[in-house]
Amino acid sequence: MREIVLGTAGHVDHGKTSLIRALTGIETDRLKEEKKRGITIELGFAYLDLPCGHRLGIVDVPGHEKFVKNMVAGVMGMDLVAFIVAADEGIMPQTREHFEICRLLGVKEGIIVITKKDMVEAEWLDLVEEEVRDFCVGSFLEDAPLVRVSSITGEGIPELKEELDRFVSRQELKEVHGPFRLPVDRIFAMKGFGAVITGTSISGRVAIGEELRFYPSELIAKVRGLQVHSQSVEEVEAGHRTAINLQGVDTALVERGMVAATPGCLQAGYMLDCEFLYLAANEKPLKHRTRVRVHLGTAEVMGRISLLAQDEMLPGDEAAVQLLFEEPVAVWPGDRYVVRSYSPATTIGGGRVLGNQPARKRKRATDQDRSLNAAVFLVLQQGTVEEQMLLFLEESHTAGLTADDLSIRLGIFGKQLKKVMNGPLSTRKIVVVDSAAQRYLAKTVSDGVEETLLANLAAFHRDNPLQSGLSKEELRSGLGKRVEQKVFQFCLGELLKKELVVQEESEVRLTTHRVALQADEKALQRDLEEWYRQKGLATATIRESMDRFADAPETMVKEVLALLLRQGKLVKISETLYYHADTINALAQDITAFISREGEIDAPRFKELTGLTRKFSIPLLEYFDKIKLTIRVGDTRILRKKVS
Repeated sequence: MREIVLGTAGHVDHGKTSLIRALTGIETDRLKEEKKRGITIELGFAYLDLPCGHRLGIVDVPGHEKFVKNMVAGVMGMDLVAFIVAADEGIMPQTREHFEICRLLGVKEGIIVITKKDMVEAEWLDLVEEEVRDFCVGSFLEDAPLVRVSSITGEGIPELKEELDRFVSRQELKEVHGPFRLPVDRIFAMKGFGAVITGTSISGRVAIGEELRFYPSELIAKVRGLQVHSQSVEEVEAGHRTAINLQGVDTALVERGMVAATPGCLQAGYMLDCEFLYLAANEKPLKHRTRVRVHLGTAEVMGRISLLAQDEMLPGDEAAVQLLFEEPVAVWPGDRYVVRSYSPATTIGGGRVLGNQPARKRKRATDQDRSLNAAVFLVLQQGTVEEQMLLFLEESHTAGLTADDLSIRLGIFGKQLKKVMNGPLSTRKIVVVDSAAQRYLAKTVSDGVEETLLANLAAFHRDNPLQSGLSKEELRSGLGKRVEQKVFQFCLGELLKKELVVQEESEVRLTTHRVALQADEKALQRDLEEWYRQKGLATATIRESMDRFADAPETMVKEVLALLLRQGKLVKISETLYYHADTINALAQDITAFISREGEIDAPRFKELTGLTRKFSIPLLEYFDKIKLTIRVGDTRILRKKVS
C-alpha cells in the first residue's frame, strides 16, 4: 500500500527532531557530529503507525542555513509538511526559507506545529500563533490545522497524532503508475551486504531481482534486497522510504542526487524548459544567464537561467525560462525544482519542469522569435497531451520520435501512452514511418517532405524535359542526409498512393510529366533513329554518332538517345554500342532459326551469319545471353528455352 510521507520544515533548534522523537520514540539524529552539536545535519527518518491502520513515513530535515541543500533533498516526495515554529522565537530566517522551498516544490498540505509551548506564557503563545497565521495568509498553509505542543511534557502530542490520523484517513491512496523512480539521498556499504542506497520512491514499483539504472549515468545494477523502515520486503511501490541493497556495485560509482529508475524511462540532458518564480523576497533583479544552484530531486547542479523574453526579472515575477546545466540531469515533465543563488547560497526561486528534452531557445530580439517561444511554452503549460505530443514531434522534424522517446518527454508510459496516441493516429495527425522501431512523425512534417519531393521532381522535369524521371537515389539525396531512408520511402509511398507520382523501375516522375520535344529535338530524334536504322548490324559507336550530329548540342544528342532507348526504338548493347530495335529483332530471329537448325552456334559461325568483326559480334552474343535468348555452354551457345 502506498505510504504517506510527512516532512518537517522550520528554523534550526525549533524542535523538529525532538518532536519526531516524542511522536515516534525514534531518534533521527544518527551521526556523532549531530549528537555532539545538537543540530540535524543529514536527513533523518522515522515512522508512525496511526490508529487508522496506515503507517506514516517521516523525514526529518536539517534547519541550519548551511544544510539547506540537504533539506531540499528531503522535501522531494513529501505529501504533508509539519511546519514547525518554536514558541520562544517565532518566525525566523530559515522558517521563511523552508516555507518558500515547500511552496516551490509543490507541497499542497501541511500542519502548523508550535513547539516549546512549555517555555512561554499563554499570552505570548497566542501572539506567536497570530504571527504564524498572518505569515501563512494566501499560502497552502492558510487553513491548515494548528497544534501547540511540548516535546518535553508531551502536551499536544496526542492532538497532533489525531490530526495526522485525520489527514491520512481522508487520502485516496492510489498507486502512482509508471516506471519506478527513487532519487538517491544516501549511499553506503553494509558489511556482508554491499552497496545500499536510500530514498523516497516517487513512482512505480520495483521488486527483488529487477534492474535499476542510475541516471544520469549509464550504470545498471540488480536489486538484491529491499527494506522499508528496516523491514525486508519483496516489492516496493511509490511513497515509501526505501533502502535498496544492490548487487555487484561499488559505492564509489553511485552518488547522492542520482535517480535509481527503471531502465529506459529517463533521458539525460543539459537543458530544461521551465516555469520559474523569482521570489518577492529577493532584493535585486535577476539578470539573464545568472549562474545558480539548481536543486532537482536530491541533486544540486550548477547552471544558468536563460531569460527568453526579457533582460532581467524583478522580485515577484514569473516567467518561462530555460535552465542550462553544467552537468546532465534526468527528470520528467511536472517535476519541481528549487533555485538558490551561487554565492551566498540563498533560495531565490523555483518552479515546475515543462520540457525535459527541449530544443535550444536562445534569447531573441525579434517579436516573431519571442512570439514563437511564447507559443511553445503555452502548449507546455496549458496544452493537452495530444498538443504536447504534436509539438515534440514537430520539433524533432524528420528525425521523428519513438514511442519510448514520447514516453520520456510526456511522462506517460505503457497502456496510458497507447491510449493517448489512438486519437492522433486515427486522425493521421501523426504517422508511423517505421513500425518495427515504433517511430513516428508529425503529419505536418511528412507533408513538408512530400512537398519537397514534388518540388524537386518539378524542377528536374523543367531542367530535363527529355528525361522521363529521376532515380530514387537521386530523389532521396535531394532531401539531404538528415532524412533517413525509411522516412523517404514512407513519403514516396504516400505520393504513390495519392497518384501524384509514378515509379517505373528505379525512376520516379510526376504523374503529369510527359516528354515534350521541341521542333529541333523532334528533327534530331527522327534523324538519329534513321541513322541507326541505316547502319544496320555494323552500327555506329556513340562517339561516331556524336560526330555525325555535331551541329546539335552534345547534351541534346545524349538526351534524345536516352529518349529513343526509353521508347524502345534503340537497344543498348554496351556502353558504346546502340542498335536500332528492328535490326536486333531481325538478328534474334536469324539466330533462333540457325540454332534450331544446327543445334548450336559459336563465334566463327556467328561471324559467317552476320559478316561482323569481333568488335560487334562478341558484344551481340553477350547481349543475347543477357536477355536469356541464348546460354553459353563452353565455346558454343544454345537456345535457353531448350535448356529449360
